[in-house]
Amino acid sequence: MKMNPVVHFEMPYENRERLVKFYTKVFGWQMQKLGKDMGDYVTAATTETDENRMVKRPGAINGGFFPKKPGWPAQYPSVVIAVDDIKEAMKKVIGAGGKVLGEPMEIPGIGQYVSFTDTEGNRVSMLQPTNM
Repeated sequence: MKMNPVVHFEMPYENRERLVKFYTKVFGWQMQKLGKDMGDYVTAATTETDENRMVKRPGAINGGFFPKKPGWPAQYPSVVIAVDDIKEAMKKVIGAGGKVLGEPMEIPGIGQYVSFTDTEGNRVSMLQPTNM
């Protein structure tokens, strides 16, 4: 059976400037703010892409953010971000105005995992893979 891999993520935002500053500062992502004609979407480049905008590193994904809409159901993210050093990343999250939710937990055979909320109130997770 063919598996369908994760190739994109989306998260809602309340404050576009604050959102862009947070993800640029903490993770070094290249954020591009699109116009009203594109629904005020913000693209997030998290890894290098080729001339066809396809990721160069297998397993890596890019994504985007959309403005929160009153009355829309379940506007929640569901992503995990890989980091080299989870303790350092936790410090960066706090320093950029986010909140780490508890202490990292060991996922056997996978790595260290912790969730956090960003400046927009999104719940996101970080993983320091065992093999990094």
